[in-house]
Amino acid sequence: MRFAAIGLAGVAMMLSATPVFPHHSFAMFDYMKSTTLEGIVKDFQWTNPHSWILMMVKNPEGVDQQWAVELGTPLGLSRQGWLPKTLTPGMKITALIHPLKDGARGGRGISVTLPDGVMKSHPFPLGVRTS
Repeated sequence: MRFAAIGLAGVAMMLSATPVFPHHSFAMFDYMKSTTLEGIVKDFQWTNPHSWILMMVKNPEGVDQQWAVELGTPLGLSRQGWLPKTLTPGMKITALIHPLKDGARGGRGISVTLPDGVMKSHPFPLGVRTS
């Protein structure tokens, strides 16, 4: 009888447990600012947990600098009409981002305008607004 009670208590604990889904913070991005980048896609990484655009952007002196733009998950992007081949190396794009607070060359993607003028938006984490 005692083992049955312990077993029942164990099953009850397992059934009442709430799963924890770890995730990093988005605090490194300045959501009060936005920056427009015009450049060439170096690489589009369709990966979990976040996809990335590596792009070459000319600085004011005309020197190419690599920028890293963080996007959402492939599942979230696909719901917005993105595909693994939406961006290809050499493609000229315009990306609207929330820049990194520390001034490094990177940010959280808001939208990307493709060479044909089509704008691809990005799904945002809950509570994030662009205006």
